[in-house]
Formats: sequence, C-alpha cells, structure tokens
Amino acid sequence: MQIKLVDLEKQYFRYKTEIDNELRRVISSTHFIQGPQVKAFESELSKFVNIPFCISCGNGTDALQIALMACELQENAEIIIPAFSYVAPLEAAAILKLKPVLIDSDPTSFNIDPLKIPPLITSQTRAIIAVHLFGQACDMATIKKLTEKTGIKIIEDNAQSLGSEHILKQEKVTTGSIGDISTTSFFPSKVLGCFGDGGAIFTADNNLAQKIKMIANHGQAQKYQHELVGVNSRLDTIQAAVLSVKLKYLAEDISKRQKAAEFYNEKFAGIEEIVTPAISSGNSHVFHQYTLRIKKKRNDLRKFLEENGIPSMIYYPVPLHLQKAYSYLGYKKGDFPVAEMLAEEVLSLPMHPDLNPEELSYIANKLLAFFKA
Repeated sequence: MQIKLVDLEKQYFRYKTEIDNELRRVISSTHFIQGPQVKAFESELSKFVNIPFCISCGNGTDALQIALMACELQENAEIIIPAFSYVAPLEAAAILKLKPVLIDSDPTSFNIDPLKIPPLITSQTRAIIAVHLFGQACDMATIKKLTEKTGIKIIEDNAQSLGSEHILKQEKVTTGSIGDISTTSFFPSKVLGCFGDGGAIFTADNNLAQKIKMIANHGQAQKYQHELVGVNSRLDTIQAAVLSVKLKYLAEDISKRQKAAEFYNEKFAGIEEIVTPAISSGNSHVFHQYTLRIKKKRNDLRKFLEENGIPSMIYYPVPLHLQKAYSYLGYKKGDFPVAEMLAEEVLSLPMHPDLNPEELSYIANKLLAFFKA
C-alpha cells in the first residue's frame, strides 16, 4: 500500500479533464501574465471568502510582506507574531526591519493564546499577525476586542485555514474576512493549492486594496508611474486557471478532510498517550493538517510509522524563538514553554481528500498497535 502525506496525483486525476482544458486555453491564448483568468479567479475567491477585495500575488510570504508594507509601518514598529508557526510571518517582518514580538500558543488549539496579548502591547505595537494554524481560526473575537480603539492592525495569516469558519458576534464568518488585511498561500499542498507558487491578499477597505494592488505591481497604478515603493509579485495566469477549477470543489474537498479527521478521532479516542486535535468553540476546522500531540515516544512512533510505509511530519520541530536566524531578538529556551512543548509533541498524519477507508484503517491501526505493544 502506497500512502502519501498529501496525494496531489490523485487530486489532479479527479479534475484532470477540466484542468487540462483550462491549461490549453491559457497556453493557446499566450496571456501568461495577468490574463483574464487571474481577474476571474480573484472575483471567485473574493466571493468564497465573502470579502470585497482579493488581490493575487506570487506566494504566501509575498502576501504577508505586501500586507505589512500596505500598513505603512515605521522601522522598528512592533508586530506580535506566534512563536509556534511557520517562519513566513516572522521573515516578512524582519525583511521590512520591523520589530517582531513573539507570543506563546494555546496548548489546545495551537493558535495564539489571546490571554498573553495584553502584556505585550506597548505604545509601539502596530499589528498582530494572527496565524490560523493547521485549519482553524484563532480566537478572533478576543483579539479584536483587545485591539479596539488602539489602531493596532489585525493581519490574518490564512494560509492553512482557507474555508474555515468562526463565530464572531453571533454571526458565522469565514476566516480571511475578519482582520484589516488577510493573506493566504496556494502552495500545492494547501487546502486550495496550485501547480507552483501563488498567494493572495484580502481586505474590505477600498483604499487598502488599491494600495496593495500598487505595491504588488512595482508600486504603480499606471504603467511607469511609480507612486509607492513596490515589489513584483504576480499570480501566473496558468496558476489562476488551475485554482479556478479547484475552487469549485473546495467545499467538497474540505468535507472529505473533515470525515477523515472524524475517523481518526474515533479510532484514537481513549488512548492516553494521544491528544487528538481540538476544535475551538464556534470554529469549523478544515484540517489542512491532522496534527496530534504524542505525549510519549513521538520520535519512536514516527520511525515505526515510516517502517510500515506511513509518512508523517513534524510541524514545527524548532519554535521560532530558537531559530538561529532570529537569535538577534534576544529570546532564549524557556521563554515560550507551550511552543517548546508543542515542538516536542506534535505529529501530523496523512491528510488529504483522497484518503480511502482502507488507507485510513491501516494508518490508524498501525498507530494503535504501537501504543498497545
């Protein structure tokens, strides 16, 4: 049995006819940059997220950098960023010479612990990057309440949770529609992934949207008229065409992920050494990753699974405050105990819409066998 952590081949063959037709259409048109498919996809995705403006770009890290640039932050402005996350938010802030202020995570959701935000807010705090990790939203109601009347921008990093929902003021909203600006990634393994790199930025603010468009296009509103310092970050027409096909099936694919997660949860219930993913109150979870906490012998379990043909992944083995590149921030081991604990315990199992019952049973039974041995 050949099991993949993410099976992009099976996904492609499900949509092969539609995708191939769209690719041929783009290639025959030769509109490889900013072809009509790009604007069409932006419009479709804007409706999906339920937010007025969607601006596509080259990748998810560019999206974060452009979002921060659009906020017109001064050098050394403080940006609150989770210590347990992929490096991209921290990287974008560092490149722009902003001052990252790291924050610990909630051990249950893995997201920012909002109770730890107030002590970090100073007169120099200008933004919070709320990373919706592994497939569900941060506690955005609390984060918004804490930043009311402060001028602090909320930037949602929605790269891992596109399509998830969150209850805000007794209303169901989509992640990516809550903050001042939100970003996402279309890296191939994402819930909505393309055939290369891609990303997007969202906002409900028309002025911000126009600024973001300019920044992503060399700072120009008109060709050769550069009003802002910008970058060159575009979603290729070919990628937009692929994404438009996949977007039509995204809700269905998310449902399949959720059913696979339910199967795992049922099989692992009651095993003392395993903590299954918790869904926070008011949230839906799209399970970009199905991430367990393994209290004992995590690395031994991973080796056992590998020996039995089951891939797994540790997201993330080194928290951001212990990364060499960011030692200049002055953090040390012990500063973020939850992030450090998660780095020692998390393990992600295969998760994608094409996992079949035989594969799911094999994975779950092998994991159970390890703990019952």
